[in-house]
Amino acid sequence: MKRLVIASHNAGKVREIAELLEPFGFDVKSAAELNLPEPEETAATFAGNAALKARAAADASGILALADDSGLAVAALDGAPGIYSARWAGPSKDFSLAMKKVETALAEKHAKDFSAKFVCALALAEPHKEPQIFEGEVHGQLVFPPRGTKGFGYDPIFVADGMDKTFGEIEPAQKHAMSHRARAFVKLVAHLKA
Repeated sequence: MKRLVIASHNAGKVREIAELLEPFGFDVKSAAELNLPEPEETAATFAGNAALKARAAADASGILALADDSGLAVAALDGAPGIYSARWAGPSKDFSLAMKKVETALAEKHAKDFSAKFVCALALAEPHKEPQIFEGEVHGQLVFPPRGTKGFGYDPIFVADGMDKTFGEIEPAQKHAMSHRARAFVKLVAHLKA
């Protein structure tokens, strides 16, 4: 069984990625399980931050690493919170606070446009090699107040185009079938099967 480290300390993200990887028979560990440090995310793009995290985890662990950098980009906020999505939740990673910040920022701009997208960049890295990047997006609208307790992060305020429930209200299997991460995974899977 091929070993793989998910280069994340975010339990929700690790769980979701591990579920998506399950059919491929990897022995999956998280960066937290391996006591790997969290590198500072200094890149200006989702792809750049994913590559930075994958490289750091692969080099530190000596095994294949998969990193995800993802977030919410709100049209009326010029793409914010974007690569700073987790930072909007503060040091305690309180996403109820982050969702409130988005709502407040939209109110301060008197925004009428609540369109947004979730963006995901996956980076797959072997130790001491340049990572390969796979990207996906899902477009939708924001709703307030937050709805649902499933999922994580900004899921309770995001309704994907063509749906009437938030990512926080739908079953994980339904989200896995069409999320930004799932769309990036389709590209990763094609690469793994090649």
